[in-house]
Amino acid sequence: MKFIGLLWLACCLPAWADHYSPIAVWQTVPFIKGQDLCQFQDAYASTAQENHKNLSQQLIHLLNAGADPAQLLDLLNALDRNTQLNRERATAGKGMDVLLEGSLKASLDAQYTQLQPRNRNITFFNPAPIYALARDLRDEKRQGYLDTGMLGKLNAMAWGTYSYAPTCKGDLLVTLHIQVISGRTYNYQARGRPDQVMQAISGQLFAEFQHTQFPSKVKMGNRTLELIGAPGVPISHTSSATAAERTCRSIQTRLPTAEEYEFVSNLGDWNQGVKTVGRVWALANQMVLAPDLPNPSPIRPEIEVRANELYYYCVR
Repeated sequence: MKFIGLLWLACCLPAWADHYSPIAVWQTVPFIKGQDLCQFQDAYASTAQENHKNLSQQLIHLLNAGADPAQLLDLLNALDRNTQLNRERATAGKGMDVLLEGSLKASLDAQYTQLQPRNRNITFFNPAPIYALARDLRDEKRQGYLDTGMLGKLNAMAWGTYSYAPTCKGDLLVTLHIQVISGRTYNYQARGRPDQVMQAISGQLFAEFQHTQFPSKVKMGNRTLELIGAPGVPISHTSSATAAERTCRSIQTRLPTAEEYEFVSNLGDWNQGVKTVGRVWALANQMVLAPDLPNPSPIRPEIEVRANELYYYCVR
């Protein structure tokens, strides 16, 4: 009977148990240029009738400005050619992929520097010796050193695509794909200026892999506290503390004590903790923890705190 209970508990544990294992990504992140959505928008944003109407309006405007009617068509063609030439110059040559890769790494490092998590769950793996790196940089080459004896440390690959956004204002539409060794993939997308778009993607990536894992274990004094989460999700909400307590008991766990909530909150969202600020948390025996109501005490009977939702996770 005990075995059946343990088997049921294992089946009911969340599917995200190993979701955020640290990843070592290959150092080179290629970005492949896709369809120019700006040109596509220019070609298909309006019907032929609308294009003819716009052309007629341009002709009338130029005539009113004093243009020579015999030269109007040549003038319009010259303006179109100049616009196309400027776009071709802006997109000519290589380098956008290198810019996006460098911006991704710099933005991700900035996140780590600012938030200071105890463990770094995203690293870029580069087995190249320093001399090989220096040689590649001197020759203006991408890092391509491959030592098959060291590939065991690699457990993720990243690549992306980019295209010019349909707004035709210099924005890029960028996607980033990551596949881990288990075969699971993660995908992120953002749009913005070439020098800023990767900040949004690195923020998504950081949040994905650095926020607290469930289930996981944290050291609290001389004992270990296991964060199990709620059935189906890491953190859940309910209408009553009694319902939350009953739910945790159903998976052979319990609600945290006020001291445990506060300790895990002090760890922070990026260091295996869960911030409690801004929410009311369920406690056992129809009590709640309301960090935003510290006086006279944040620990109060549930009936004293008018909260639409009580948040909770289960521990063991």
